[in-house]
Amino acid sequence: MAVALFLVFAVIAVACAVNLVLQTHPIASAISLIGVMGSLGVLYLLLGGPFIAAVQVIVYAGAIMVLFTFVIMLLNAGAEKKTGRSQAARFLGVPLLVILLGLLSFVIQNLLPPTETVKFGQFTEGSPGDVGRVLFTRYLLPFEVTSVLILVAILGAIVLARKELD
Repeated sequence: MAVALFLVFAVIAVACAVNLVLQTHPIASAISLIGVMGSLGVLYLLLGGPFIAAVQVIVYAGAIMVLFTFVIMLLNAGAEKKTGRSQAARFLGVPLLVILLGLLSFVIQNLLPPTETVKFGQFTEGSPGDVGRVLFTRYLLPFEVTSVLILVAILGAIVLARKELD
């Protein structure tokens, strides 16, 4: 059952990602990106990471996508105009894609060391308590450095916005 759900949401994520690239209107692309982020949240949940699944849906599919949509609407971006494709792209695109996928599958299967097979439900260290414990013990310094960098970025944005107002 879990494998079937995983495959269904993996196909949804890939289909939304392909649709994201093929869309000409930015709002339709943003909606496709929401589909990718939601599907990834379900995939994380199926793999035993409830905290990262919740963060994926709340932060990325929620807040970041609202920000993207706001910027798209603020810029009043219209649909992209179709241009004529070059003859080289038309004839070489699909064969080169097949060659690239073949090379990637060869590298993954033959050159990388073998790893354990993923078994659904065996990973139990993805709870919010586990993530918080590791974040505030082993990774406390990088967490605090990131906080300071974000604070500096916010102050820089305030200074730049103030100069424009004057």
